[in-house]
Amino acid sequence: MGFDLDFAAQVKREALKMGFSGARICRPDAVPQVAGRLAAFLERGYHGQMGWLADRAHWRCDPTQLWPEARSVIMLAENYGPDHDPLEVLEQRDRAAISVYAQNRDYHDVVKKRLKRLARWLVAETGCELKVFVDTAPVPEKPLAEAAGLGWQGKHTNLVSRELGSWFFLGAVFTTLDLEPDAPERDHCGSCRACLDICPTDAFPAPYQLDARRCISYLTIEHKGPVDEALRPLLGNRIYGCDDCLAICPWNKFAQQATEVKYHARHDLRAPELERLAQLDDPAFRAFFSGSPIKRIGRGRFVRNVLYAIGNSEDARLLPVAQTLCDDEDAVVADAARWAAARLMS
Repeated sequence: MGFDLDFAAQVKREALKMGFSGARICRPDAVPQVAGRLAAFLERGYHGQMGWLADRAHWRCDPTQLWPEARSVIMLAENYGPDHDPLEVLEQRDRAAISVYAQNRDYHDVVKKRLKRLARWLVAETGCELKVFVDTAPVPEKPLAEAAGLGWQGKHTNLVSRELGSWFFLGAVFTTLDLEPDAPERDHCGSCRACLDICPTDAFPAPYQLDARRCISYLTIEHKGPVDEALRPLLGNRIYGCDDCLAICPWNKFAQQATEVKYHARHDLRAPELERLAQLDDPAFRAFFSGSPIKRIGRGRFVRNVLYAIGNSEDARLLPVAQTLCDDEDAVVADAARWAAARLMS
């Protein structure tokens, strides 16, 4: 079933009315470059423990294989811009740095709710078939968003927008509707290297390439078990994710504070005390992070990260906190506690 340019424009207007920050359209086959890039990424082992990237590569490489009936992909942007400089907390060594996107509600739930609202409108208007995705399926969201014109993948591999800067989530609606596609966005990074130069762990082997095994977001969220001792000091006080390469981007001069209150930072997560976080047992951890994306990594991995931050704090007052956990029932937590205690004593 085909529609003209006017209906595509109506879809985008409706998405903006529903609260999305941007909406653009592309074809499912608009990203032929993904297959080669993903193959090179996997061949180099840059995915680390994220085996699901390799397991579902055939879908991620080619969106037409994910749902062959789809004719169009509506890519949506959801602004979560902070009201503060995320780099400031890095100087507060007794406090924890939590990635901006995780300082309140889980964005998967918030974005999917809005996507489903748009989906209901589309079905009511056209009777089409569709599927919605928010970062939980093998969908190459960033390349599709670039193909649709929402932004471009910068040298840090994240999406950058001339209107929103770096602070936005992506959602996708695959549909059987044949909608007029938008023009793709071109690269506007120029000679800038700010995102590459600020990375504490040198996670970028080259511009537009990421070695996840050295990325702090990967190490604090996806990596199971102890982190390489050579990398632990480079984590600083970052205990969940890392915003350095996003926050330094010059295009953020156009970024706006999020209007969705569920993205506004909780007061107790803006710069929480490491001492308090280290003392969370499993029930307390689950209660404190109810509704938060942080909950999914579990108490063990979370407290591991907190102890690395304590070890990097140079704050002797935190030594008893680390010593208390040296015999934790979680072997990885105990290892991190002993490392932190040794650092503080030396």
